[in-house]
Amino acid sequence: MAKPLTIGWREWVALPELGVERVKAKIDTGAATSALHVSRLRSEARDGRTWLEFDVHPIQRNVHPTVSTGGWLVDERPVRNTGGTSELRPVIATAVRLGPTSFVTQITLTSRDAMGFRMLLGRRALRKLFVVDVAKSFVHEPEE
Repeated sequence: MAKPLTIGWREWVALPELGVERVKAKIDTGAATSALHVSRLRSEARDGRTWLEFDVHPIQRNVHPTVSTGGWLVDERPVRNTGGTSELRPVIATAVRLGPTSFVTQITLTSRDAMGFRMLLGRRALRKLFVVDVAKSFVHEPEE
């Protein structure tokens, strides 16, 4: 097994399957699951499964650019938000690229418009791949 990559407490990540070239993510070891800010979330049945369509706004406090994208619903799970309230969130599985490392992880979809980061990378995504140095920020750019 390769040695875990050291990352900072915030990093630029790419979500290539969703068409998001770069989004600022908070590395949140306190959160079990990763989360992504989306708007205009809608669902439809396709071939006995649920397809989710949504818009991603990768730049904080800005609705432009907008990436209209989608993914298969893999789960719905209750997540306690920062205010302590539990909400049922849809979950997709998608590829994430952080520096030279690419991996697939589950991400909940929610409104994070008022939060400081459009994305959180939770500890399930980080496990065995990364070590977090909280004194560092933006150690890696998403690689092609």
